Amino acid sequence: MLTSNASSGRKQRTTGTPHDAVAIQRKYYTDTAARYDSMHAHEGGTDASNTKFMFAFARMLEARSILDVGTATGTAMRDIKRALPGIFVCGVEPVAALVKQAVQKGNISSGPIIQATGEALPFADGSFDAVCEFATLHHAANPTAVVKEMLRVARKGVFLCDSNRFGQGSLPARLLKLALYKARLWRAFNYLRTGGKGYMITEGDGLAYSYSVYDSLEPITRWADRVILIPTTGPKSASWYHPLLTSSGILVCALKD
Repeated sequence: MLTSNASSGRKQRTTGTPHDAVAIQRKYYTDTAARYDSMHAHEGGTDASNTKFMFAFARMLEARSILDVGTATGTAMRDIKRALPGIFVCGVEPVAALVKQAVQKGNISSGPIIQATGEALPFADGSFDAVCEFATLHHAANPTAVVKEMLRVARKGVFLCDSNRFGQGSLPARLLKLALYKARLWRAFNYLRTGGKGYMITEGDGLAYSYSVYDSLEPITRWADRVILIPTTGPKSASWYHPLLTSSGILVCALKD
């Protein structure tokens, strides 16, 4: 379910507090729950060419349990169970309407889905061998808080398949975003360009924040023994800056030996 923060669709203006942003986001997914899978079928986060890497690493880690954070209608859970039939799969999803769709589509046959948020996972430390997310973090106001929770409940591996703002837009735009980020000016710039909201709203992706998996690498590199970055979009690149400046989406594989 990999999406770009520059998703196509008419932008809508709105203002409000972080609480309002959550309400807007939940309403969007509630209103579109019945069409969720068809609306996001073009997204590449759970594409077989991407998830095959996660499946391979899960086998290498001899994982026996996987948690999918922000599982939506449970399609990723279904795909994990098909690829790794002997594994216990569980999902977390905050929107009740999406959980209802998972039930109606029979995806809970892959494993249970608990209605909860990624910022406060209702599990003890090290509850799962592996924890994953697909295109969830760029919808979170504090994605690193979600990542830290994922790391807390994981024993062997964490997989992020999400956006990379530095690989989106023209080359000058990509370089400008990277320069602003390195100068610690990106947050102020983004605040101004979004009219003080910090997020954008599109018909195709709902409420989304400008996010890069590189934003969350610091806690990941502290936790993992090995971190592998795999581009999920774009052609093969010979650039030294691949995938930082060449891929709009990246699969992060954080592994403990």
